[in-house]
Amino acid sequence: MRYINACIIAFAMYSKIPMPKAGWEKENMRYALCFFPWVGAVVGGCFYLWGIYGRAIPVGTQLYAVILTVIPILVTGGIHMDGFLDTMDALSSWQTKERRLEILKDSHAGAFAVIGGCMYFLLYYGLVSELETENISIVSLGFFFSRCLSGYGVTVFPCAKESGLAAAFADGADKKRAGNILLLETAVCIAGLLWNNAYAGGVVVMVSFLVFFGYYRMSQEKFGGITGDLAGWFLQVCELLLLAAVVVMEKLM
Repeated sequence: MRYINACIIAFAMYSKIPMPKAGWEKENMRYALCFFPWVGAVVGGCFYLWGIYGRAIPVGTQLYAVILTVIPILVTGGIHMDGFLDTMDALSSWQTKERRLEILKDSHAGAFAVIGGCMYFLLYYGLVSELETENISIVSLGFFFSRCLSGYGVTVFPCAKESGLAAAFADGADKKRAGNILLLETAVCIAGLLWNNAYAGGVVVMVSFLVFFGYYRMSQEKFGGITGDLAGWFLQVCELLLLAAVVVMEKLM
């Protein structure tokens, strides 16, 4: 039962999919991070279905690409994009670590958040417009892979503060076991990416790990640890750059 509750908590927190109620006790949260990648599986499944079968529907190429762009936001409710926008404001402030953490908590969107959000969606839209059908499955798997890395980061990276979403999940998690499960999910996903397309899959894996290590360094240097907002920033940047890497690879081959 605790695993069912953990799954419910993960989907209730990180998606807009209606879920039954589950108590947010520490026992139920021990393995919630293990189910976080499966939210990405749902996002990737929707992305794949529209990417493959949406072309058969009589809509223009622009609307087709717009729908691909908004699918991750519709499924997740924009929770990770919210973190991305807050982080853009904090990073662009050039303030102290303490002040950056305060900016992350500020519910108001600053100019750099708006600019960063506009740039993000324009780039994502442009890239999915160029994405070839044969590589849609690779990008779809990327939603699972990015969440494997993000969840694992919560189990091993220090948190910047004792309160907040990342701290709550880190404190409630059985870090060793959850981390091992997330590593197993990561390994299976890597195998799936390489089996699907060795070249494109390899590019996705390489780029994702580079972003992951960059996320660790940035979070430590700029904020003194990770937060829920920084985890959201990582997911959005990872998914944008792995998409960009696949499109660039298509152009070069």
